[in-house]
Amino acid sequence: MNIEDAYDEWSEIYDTNQNLTRDLDAAILRATFAGRHFESILEIGCGTGKNTEFLAQIGTRVDALDFSEGMILKAKEKVQAANVRFQMADLTKRWPCEDSTYDLIVCCLVLEHIADLAHIFAESARTLREGGGFFVSELHPFKQYAGTKARFERGAKIVEVDAFVHHISDFTNAATNNELKLIALKEHWHTQDDGKPPRIVSFVFQKR
Repeated sequence: MNIEDAYDEWSEIYDTNQNLTRDLDAAILRATFAGRHFESILEIGCGTGKNTEFLAQIGTRVDALDFSEGMILKAKEKVQAANVRFQMADLTKRWPCEDSTYDLIVCCLVLEHIADLAHIFAESARTLREGGGFFVSELHPFKQYAGTKARFERGAKIVEVDAFVHHISDFTNAATNNELKLIALKEHWHTQDDGKPPRIVSFVFQKR
């Protein structure tokens, strides 16, 4: 199933079906930025707002983008904070954001669905202020090598979402090519992942 249709359909149950990767991602973001505050945050691929609620607490202003109308509608229902603005946008094209605007850009479980990392990192560099951070949390390539994809159950049907494999070096090279410095790289396991490869990899980059 193509990505947009899949996420429109998934939006109805995304917050309620069992999803260890979703839950681990949310915990990673909160642990990374607990106690911090940012004047302006851009969330790319906000989905149903599972992380937007937290970002609204640590940001004076939050702009949240997603290409799925179903996901955006769920996010607006969930997050009604006055400092959050939701907008539909295709991340593979120029973002509807001004240059040098944000102190932090957050991207969680999105880039496996985007073939061209170079564009994402170029747009992040364009829209970040000097010294601003770009946080990326993604399904670990080790999981992708084994054939794992984003998927959900719809009745008796299992829907797999189209995905692209990105290696660790693909992220770091895209950052370097766009003058984003790697600050942190961490691998993460869910409590149910004992003895298994890491489930998620996270990065913090900084605009030089």
